[in-house]
Amino acid sequence: MNNSITIRRATAADNELLAEIGAETFYDTFAADNTPADMRAYLAASFGPEKQARELADPRFVFLIAEMDGRAAGYAHLRQTPAPDCITGARAIEIGRLYVRAEWIGRGVGAALMRACLDHAARQNADTLWLDVWERNPRAIAFYRAWGFVQVGTQIFQLGDDRQTDWLMQRPVNLEL
Repeated sequence: MNNSITIRRATAADNELLAEIGAETFYDTFAADNTPADMRAYLAASFGPEKQARELADPRFVFLIAEMDGRAAGYAHLRQTPAPDCITGARAIEIGRLYVRAEWIGRGVGAALMRACLDHAARQNADTLWLDVWERNPRAIAFYRAWGFVQVGTQIFQLGDDRQTDWLMQRPVNLEL
């Protein structure tokens, strides 16, 4: 991991930054495989500064921002909300988003964010970390598998008018790799 990567907890003032990174990384990752109309609908509903401000104010949510060389390189969004039935942990925390800007992929930012997610989950006495990932996102699936996540189910993800299948994956917080 690059020593210049720092992780900080987002503040209310980061709402515009989170909206920008979220929309940018989602578009870069998924636009080629989805219609422009579906992408516009999802981006408008999911990444506005007002929505990010509401999420930042919610005590169940934590955003961790990765900075590299003084620039925001990505973020993780953790949520303490009820998990689907297939998630086996009694005290599970969801990684709702783990987004790395395209220019920083392969430079240790994703690993730094994952380590920060695991550290946060351990401090919260969580026993399981879980997430969902599009079944057609092999790079992300390989990343999560390398971190010890295993598929335990599926769920539907609505992207505009398109119903897509996401894999539900989990791992124990204390799993040593």
